[in-house]
Amino acid sequence: MKLSDFDYAFPKSLIAKYPVEERDQSRLLVVHRDTGDIEHRMFSDIHEYFRKGDALILNDTKVFPARLIGRKEKTNAKIEVFLLRELSKEERLWDVIVDPARKVRIGNKIYFSDKLMCEVIDNTTSRGRTVRFNYNGDFFKLIDNVGQTPLPPYIKREPEDLDKLNYQTVYARQIGAVAAPTAGLHFTKKLIGRMKKKGVSVTSVLLHIGHGTFRPVEVEDLTKHKMDSEYYEIPPEACTAVNKTKEAKKNVFVCGTSTVRAIESSVTTMRQLAPTRGWTDKFIYPPYDFKITDKLITNFHQPKSTLLMLVAAFSDYDLMMKAYKKAIKDKYRLFSYGDAMLIL
Repeated sequence: MKLSDFDYAFPKSLIAKYPVEERDQSRLLVVHRDTGDIEHRMFSDIHEYFRKGDALILNDTKVFPARLIGRKEKTNAKIEVFLLRELSKEERLWDVIVDPARKVRIGNKIYFSDKLMCEVIDNTTSRGRTVRFNYNGDFFKLIDNVGQTPLPPYIKREPEDLDKLNYQTVYARQIGAVAAPTAGLHFTKKLIGRMKKKGVSVTSVLLHIGHGTFRPVEVEDLTKHKMDSEYYEIPPEACTAVNKTKEAKKNVFVCGTSTVRAIESSVTTMRQLAPTRGWTDKFIYPPYDFKITDKLITNFHQPKSTLLMLVAAFSDYDLMMKAYKKAIKDKYRLFSYGDAMLIL
């Protein structure tokens, strides 16, 4: 398939700038792969599609306030530093994106507070830099005070205090993502408790979502696209829960495309989930043989995005484009803070 196959038109007014007031009160488009039927439900109804013995896999990555606004030494020029990933904890080195890049050169020092500054030590791309931070104490506690929530670029507003809570799942545990696993934003602790009470095995894996999730695909031939690498971990307890579910011939529900990429990167030749940790640049697009994922919970994704390609690989391309057309006609709220989809 080609990049242009994944384009679609939508009114910009459908991009959700804020989440709904109650997480589980977003709308849920339910797509049945076996019949092609499409249902309209609320996310709070999702437990009705689970049966005793099924498993639900979540991504427990935690978003940190990766957008830092600082001042350049001497000139006092305002500089935005967007944290991408930590290169060395001991040397306090980070990959970052700077804006405006033309003002940021090797040797420049940028101050964020009286307790936090960085020095530029290398250029990586036109906007990319490697910086060394200087601080005392816990780095993530410091940036929690000065950093802003890294909202996606299509949400055209400044981050607000409530975004630190809203742009985070209720089960987020391991700091390291610069974008939320947005399908999980709809879950409440009460809803997860209801699943467990029903006999559903709820387990977590980890994939720290990077800025590359928003990077556009620039080649028409999808086989030539290279995904950014992201760190992931599959713990033994998740493997036990998932493999037990598979052996019992029950369904494994996977929440989010990041979770799918993590587990599909860790499958053995026997189509079982194996404990793993490392980096994955797995790119899933049609056609693809899913080894673990039986049902998928996801949000609506941008045109031409790798996320949309993964979902189309899972559901069937024609059915997915039909579902998107239906969602747009019925004014579903789109993207990170938008409504959800369940693919059965």
